[in-house]
Amino acid sequence: MFTMRRNSATGWKKALTNILEELTQQQFKKMLECLEKIPKSVKTTRSRECMAQTIIEHYGEDGSVTEIENAMEEIPRRDDKVQDLLRPFVEKHERSATGAPAGKDARSSAGQANRKRQRGPQPKMDSGGPMKAKKKKTEKKATSPPRPSAALQTLTPDLRETIRDLKVSGQLSQKLLAVKVVHKSDLHQYQVKNKNKEIKTCFYLGVADETDAIKVQVYGQERYPAIQEGHFYTFRDVLMDRREKVVKVTQKTKVSKTGSLDVPKNVELEAGKLIFSPVYTVRKVQTFPDRKEVSVEGTVKEIGAINSMLMKAKRMKKDKQDFELEDGTGSITISLWGEDTRHLGGISVGDVVRVNNLKTNLFKGTVSLNSTDSTRTTKVQSAAVQNVTIRILGICKFDRSYTELEAEINKQMKTLKVASPLLAEGVGLRLGDDFEDKLLQKVPFPAEAQIQGNEIKQLKAQA
Repeated sequence: MFTMRRNSATGWKKALTNILEELTQQQFKKMLECLEKIPKSVKTTRSRECMAQTIIEHYGEDGSVTEIENAMEEIPRRDDKVQDLLRPFVEKHERSATGAPAGKDARSSAGQANRKRQRGPQPKMDSGGPMKAKKKKTEKKATSPPRPSAALQTLTPDLRETIRDLKVSGQLSQKLLAVKVVHKSDLHQYQVKNKNKEIKTCFYLGVADETDAIKVQVYGQERYPAIQEGHFYTFRDVLMDRREKVVKVTQKTKVSKTGSLDVPKNVELEAGKLIFSPVYTVRKVQTFPDRKEVSVEGTVKEIGAINSMLMKAKRMKKDKQDFELEDGTGSITISLWGEDTRHLGGISVGDVVRVNNLKTNLFKGTVSLNSTDSTRTTKVQSAAVQNVTIRILGICKFDRSYTELEAEINKQMKTLKVASPLLAEGVGLRLGDDFEDKLLQKVPFPAEAQIQGNEIKQLKAQA
């Protein structure tokens, strides 16, 4: 038993070493940031060759498999080169945790457990449209997803059409299209080309099966809450735009939930590209012409205030918020308009974010980015927590909830946000009507602070 365990540990160490060798320097650094148990001093002094042993020492064999699996999702490295090295140990860990037998059933069980993170309980739908799911107030845990459905994948061609075949034939007739919804867009409004020029609503899906991926346009908003990312559905009576290769779901389309399919990772990635514009480096974006659709990923360096702008063309005011993004190749200003300003809720300076579906704005030789109706902002990684000595030099804004301070950190000026009650406690004052006046009497003063991004989490004024 001991020999088997030792051989297993040796095999995982070798596989982990090979995984680390596959990572770029930036990916390796991002992976280390995910491994919070390992001290920073160890991360910076150990070579990549020694890091596999270090990870196993800090997390144990099973724990390190889980941590590396999660880190590869975050980076992300979901390609076969990495996943083929990682998968056998993930499946072994899942079998150990669930008591599943070895062999084919074990792989199925492992794949099922692996998908639990992606899918929650699915709402019920009838053949004509969605039905609202009944919610249990006390139960938030996701239900187990269905096992991969061998029956679906072995349906005869006269009953089911694969995406690959659909792209060739251009029609479904009464056949079923069984797919996984990989991505879902926000709701979009469009104008009907008729005398009344009606405004209607639709949304888009990036879907995949075991053969290929395709874009789906769903007319109306009734089905929007029920069709969820990561879930599996069948569609019948759809329209097919052969020129654009887009499946169109109308009110006549029959939609139902179904068992899961084994969708290859590379096909899922293709489905994602159908909804989101490609991710480019900032340097590349700055070479593009006006109104080019792009996505970017990087670190938030600065967040501006929300301002109300007068739109001359529409003679109305619209909120606008700018923030600066940096990715190692350069920095760029991103402008969020209207409702898109809410995307920065919960985002701080120092966070790594991915912003999908932006458009370039070329003005006087300088390229910036504007939000669109389908812009989506995702936090990839939170800013690191720092313990520093700061020197508070002024008050930018104060109310009983939050205060903005002008402060010096390492000989650089920075605007920091802090909860006013935390600030009052840290400087030994009562949060009353005269708090701001009394605080100004102390300015400037040094303090020990714990900072995440541009927000002070802990503060203690020095005596």
